[in-house]
Amino acid sequence: MKIQANQLKSQLQKGLAPCYLVTGDEHLLVSEALDAIRDAARQQGFTSRDLHVATAGFDWVQLSNSTSNLSLFAEKRIVELRLPTGKPGRTGSQAIVELIEQTGPDLLLLVSASKLDRSGQSSKWAKALESAGVNIPLWPISPRELPAWIAERMRRAGLRPDRDAVSIVADRVEGNLLAAGQEIEKLRLLLGEGEVSADDVSSAVANSSRYDVFKLVDAALSGDAKRAMKVLAGLRAEGVEPVIIVWALTREVRCLASVSDAMAGGLDLAGGMQKAGVWRNRQPLVRSCIARHQKRDFLRLLKATGQADQAAKGQLRVDPWQLVTAIVLELAMGRRRAA
Repeated sequence: MKIQANQLKSQLQKGLAPCYLVTGDEHLLVSEALDAIRDAARQQGFTSRDLHVATAGFDWVQLSNSTSNLSLFAEKRIVELRLPTGKPGRTGSQAIVELIEQTGPDLLLLVSASKLDRSGQSSKWAKALESAGVNIPLWPISPRELPAWIAERMRRAGLRPDRDAVSIVADRVEGNLLAAGQEIEKLRLLLGEGEVSADDVSSAVANSSRYDVFKLVDAALSGDAKRAMKVLAGLRAEGVEPVIIVWALTREVRCLASVSDAMAGGLDLAGGMQKAGVWRNRQPLVRSCIARHQKRDFLRLLKATGQADQAAKGQLRVDPWQLVTAIVLELAMGRRRAA
């Protein structure tokens, strides 16, 4: 079965499933979910743990051998498999399915991976894990949700922050939940439990913001030009190559053009997004962007991303950052900018 992250605690209280699949790109959320499962398993007598990391060239026989020496009197064991790419291949998929069939009261299988794409979710091994146990997809915390997440985490650490204190932490650790957790722990150690003001945070919290190209794209699609420019500046300051940014923008513009084209062909917006393969959690962003543009805008943006790609690769004597900035602003502002 598939559950949300906030349902994991209650699920574990009801009893351990024979296997778990934990996926997501936020390291802190994945790590904490895995810790919760391991703690529940230890309380039920699982004292042994075999860890396998399926990097390139991984020998899947090792995974199969994890159960080869189980006996009637063997201790309860956790077999943990980490899939950095989320793609075990045909051999790996078969090995995982075979291991799932061996899980039971004395064997718990715990699989973690980065966010699975559509093919990964529909793969044989992922479906087998969800059918036999519990699938927990972990979604990133959005900028809108981040202050509440930080406030709750600070309260759990014994801190009582005011609104400004939460805002400062959120601004300085944006996009990096691991840094947020570390900074909250640092505040607890420095200040002790109790009230926390904005001044307390200002003197203690490091600027740990981490930006990535996907947050840039999301900010542009949502129409938040100010935040998009802030993220773009952060990417440039961190030395991110413009070709990577152009790649992310091009992919998104192609998707938007596809949706717009489907709508021009007679489909409604929902049908156009479905045809273009837009994920459900991204549909509000796409809907917002489509509302600000016309079909010809995306065709123009496709041409612009092509020029930006050439500039980023040195094939066109134009500053790629200027082109990228123009594309991001056009995506974010649309008709407002034209007006």
